[in-house]
Amino acid sequence: MTRIVFMGTPEFAVPALQALIETQTVVGVVTQPDRPAGRGRQLRPSPVKEVAVAAGIPVYQPQSLRKEETAVPLRNWQPDLIVVAAFGQILRPHVLDLPPLGCLNVHASLLPRWRGAAPIQYAIMTGDTETGVTLMKMDVGLDTGPTYVQQAIPIRPRETAASLHDRLAELGGNMLRSYLPDISNGRLPSTPQDNNAFTYAPMIQKEEGKLNWAQTAVELDRHIRAFTPWPGAYTTWQGTPLKILAADPILRDVPTGHPGTVAQRTAVNGQTDILILAATGGLALHTVQLAGKRAVSIQDFVRGQPNFIDSTLGE
Repeated sequence: MTRIVFMGTPEFAVPALQALIETQTVVGVVTQPDRPAGRGRQLRPSPVKEVAVAAGIPVYQPQSLRKEETAVPLRNWQPDLIVVAAFGQILRPHVLDLPPLGCLNVHASLLPRWRGAAPIQYAIMTGDTETGVTLMKMDVGLDTGPTYVQQAIPIRPRETAASLHDRLAELGGNMLRSYLPDISNGRLPSTPQDNNAFTYAPMIQKEEGKLNWAQTAVELDRHIRAFTPWPGAYTTWQGTPLKILAADPILRDVPTGHPGTVAQRTAVNGQTDILILAATGGLALHTVQLAGKRAVSIQDFVRGQPNFIDSTLGE
């Protein structure tokens, strides 16, 4: 059976590791160092480390693998193959060339579309109707290596990054169960990517969660869903950050006014919607959270803050 070293860190990588534990010989796991988390800022292991420790697999947590000497523990494990899923570091040739079968990456997009750190968010934000998982052979580029196999899934109309993340993570684990034996034995050849067709999904920064009311309601809705749960979509009200946790785009019967204005309208069912006007259409708010406060329904928020109506957000 193939000796495998697994490299991964967040929840996305857990189904892949679990699939390998069930079907292969995992001789070691490499993951990011424990990080402070929670209100007490206590050191917390990565989700991948928790699974590895529970399975009795040795764990290595280097700050970086840039220098050749940092790869000594990997060499000592003598892997035939390294499998990578959302590890969080770019691998250098002294790691890529270490195992005889190379390094295999579980990437959450249909490469060459959405190379980079945030393929899930960009797929939703740009209105893609499908995405998927690619098993690829890693090279020195950023997600540029040849691909072994891809599986596509539709992006659902109200999909968030959180729900799509979970579906793709499970798909990645299942693909390893199905295809890794043929990849390891050379029965599944790789195919070079079309480098003229790639798109890039750079790492998301926290400040990118700020909503731009000059966009259309459809674009704003995608932005909110793409940035759920992190970093979260937000605006400001009276100078205070206001998170928009749940909303729906409204394209018809929207009051006229300046983008960013909070308005009311009576919906078909007789319920009063609280809308934020956009360049085209508006967003019907459902759940919001003012900085320092708990998340509440928009109806409860307006009852406590009646001056919210007719105010302008983002100023």
